[in-house]
Amino acid sequence: MPDPIFAHPRLAAVYDAFDGDRDDLDVYLAVAGELGAERVLDVGCGTGSLAVLLADSGRTVMGVDPAEASLRIARSKDRAGRITWIHGDATTVPAFDADLAVMTGNVAQVFLTDDDWTRTLRGVHGALRPRGYLVFETRRPGRRAWEDWAAGAGPVVLDLPETGPVEQRLDVTDVSLPLVSFRYTYTFLADGEVITSHSTLRFRDRDEVETSLAANGYRVLDVRDAPDRPGREFVFVAQRTT
Repeated sequence: MPDPIFAHPRLAAVYDAFDGDRDDLDVYLAVAGELGAERVLDVGCGTGSLAVLLADSGRTVMGVDPAEASLRIARSKDRAGRITWIHGDATTVPAFDADLAVMTGNVAQVFLTDDDWTRTLRGVHGALRPRGYLVFETRRPGRRAWEDWAAGAGPVVLDLPETGPVEQRLDVTDVSLPLVSFRYTYTFLADGEVITSHSTLRFRDRDEVETSLAANGYRVLDVRDAPDRPGREFVFVAQRTT
């Protein structure tokens, strides 16, 4: 089940505003160009920000996400109906013959068990063409991002056109590595409604990720730094081996 931050209709509607300027998505557009990808699968596409950019660049795009509320936002951005939207996850994606599959943001870290991660890698494998590429990011455990979250500057309040002022608060609730849990609390100040979203991410080290990729039909071509977040994340560029 997706977390409420993505699945609750009221939270999905304000997600983009709090997510801010997505400069990180330019990296994935550049990677798609570098790899010559014309057909792209966006796994965990959320509210569709990257999928729409990819479609705007003339590519054929499929976006998949388990949160229907987020997909409704994504579809509203795709008024011409250029993108194929799938309610589900990587294990439910039909054969797409994709040149490239991507997972941005926290997506690669939401798979908490080895079985879930393996099923995801195999599902993506089936959606890729032979020798197609998988590119995704995951936070470096040694960077200890949760300490930055815990030491954050406090709540953020945005005054949104259709909603009025909304307060977002982030609290780290448990660190039991490799798992880190946290809670977002949203207060809709116009009517006082409070909605919480509990999440857990798994922090895998580089060797663990590379081993899992090799075991599931991929060859790691490169492990890069995220150019907009140096030293914070691994960006894996892998290729389906068959």
